[in-house]
Amino acid sequence: MCEIVFIDSAGREIRVQAQDGETLMAVAVRSGIDGIVAQCGGALACGTCHCYIEQPHLDRLPPPSEEEATMIEFVMEPAPNSRLSCQILASNVVDGMRVVVPDSQQ
Repeated sequence: MCEIVFIDSAGREIRVQAQDGETLMAVAVRSGIDGIVAQCGGALACGTCHCYIEQPHLDRLPPPSEEEATMIEFVMEPAPNSRLSCQILASNVVDGMRVVVPDSQQ
């Protein structure tokens, strides 16, 4: 188990517990985090689970796959710390990670 801190568009912090191997997208949906739409259910086909990962955890993650990087090009307001939450697995590496949810996924 690890703790993930989601920060919504109003700046509120929501702390949730994640099981090892669970995607951040699944954690967000299960926890009712507004802003993680997850239309494709994690199939890497829509980008509606876009989020921003804060340091130092961003540097601890493996780099995005080519498919993820391509999908990020099409999200609203991509940034150097943009990731798709369906591609990040919960583990001790992400314990305490702060995940900023964008204002809009559309």
